[in-house]
Amino acid sequence: MIFWTVTALIAFAAALLLAMIIIRAREQGEPAAAYDLRVYRQQLREVDKDLARGVIAEADAERIRTEISRRILAADAQLQKRKSGPAQPRALSLGFAIATALLVTGGTLGLYWQLGAPGYSDLGLQDRIRMAGERAANRPSQAEAEAEVPEIANPQVEEGYLKLVEQLRKTAGEREGDARGQALLAQHEANLGNFKAAYEAKTNYIRLAEGKVNARDFTELAELKIMAAGGYVSPEAQTDLQKARAIDPSHGPARYYWGLMLGQIGRPDLAYREWAATLRDGPAEAPWVKGIQGQIEEMAFRAGVEYRPITPGGGTAPALPGPSAEDMAGASELSAEEQQEMIRGMVTRLSDRLATEGGSAEEWARLIGALSVLGETDRARTVYDEARGAFEADAEALALLETIAAQAGIAE
Repeated sequence: MIFWTVTALIAFAAALLLAMIIIRAREQGEPAAAYDLRVYRQQLREVDKDLARGVIAEADAERIRTEISRRILAADAQLQKRKSGPAQPRALSLGFAIATALLVTGGTLGLYWQLGAPGYSDLGLQDRIRMAGERAANRPSQAEAEAEVPEIANPQVEEGYLKLVEQLRKTAGEREGDARGQALLAQHEANLGNFKAAYEAKTNYIRLAEGKVNARDFTELAELKIMAAGGYVSPEAQTDLQKARAIDPSHGPARYYWGLMLGQIGRPDLAYREWAATLRDGPAEAPWVKGIQGQIEEMAFRAGVEYRPITPGGGTAPALPGPSAEDMAGASELSAEEQQEMIRGMVTRLSDRLATEGGSAEEWARLIGALSVLGETDRARTVYDEARGAFEADAEALALLETIAAQAGIAE
């Protein structure tokens, strides 16, 4: 209420000032004819003085007086005409002043109502971080988001292709244990814009693949859910992204969508940091790099960062330690149990290194997220408490840890 009162008073004061100017219609300076009159009268007095001193003859004095008198009459006529000219209509001026006051006051309040945030008080950094954590924990589910997405027209395809996809649906339904069939079905359902059916088939593929999945599979599953939700990263899609990042922290598409999610929950600062690091890692022609380049400037603006173009693949920021390409190639050949054990081994090594050597806030945040994905909530909470103690003097690091903890469901 105080805000609206102050805003209304400021707008009313500005409108009143404009109205006073319109009504008074003040002149800026005197007419030129008034100045001419003063000069001519002074010249008459000078003529009399010159005549008394004998500087000029009587005949010349009379001729000069006649000329000056003529000029005085002309200037006086101009002055009288100026004074007796048509005055500004008072009623019209008053009406226009009132209309201006209403337009300025009402327009100001109306414009703020449309473009501003009525009722939204000023918030400190810690309050914004807390609200972002709450938004992350309480945002709509995948099903709720899909229910809000308007129906879109299916892409135009050949009739023969539709028949092939229909046959594929039938075959995949009959062969419930065929992982390859589910993968093909997910691909072709996505081609038709049936993203919900696509991610359901992709989920079946991951379940049937007996652990022979990688970060790309989980990222594709998250991407299909995001597309089904109209670009919104739901908690379910976030879980898939966490699994992808736990397997391969450097996976570009997962990092892109992770930054998108951070921006959506109100942490553009963390989103910009994630995207900037992803750009530096490249490669320049990767599709996720193109996606980031089209949005990172706006994200930087939201984060309050002065954006400077980043060269993809520049490698100016060190990548966080993670599994090598050889590790990832070998992981695809492991069984589900062996792959799970590999992930646990990487988590254990990261945990041991952080406990003995320390590390960056990003590494602690990754460990917390990985433990939550593995279902080790109590251990994730212990690591979170330890990390907060290590970075208690670093507000930016604490903000990152608090957001990750909220996403993992272990925040206080």
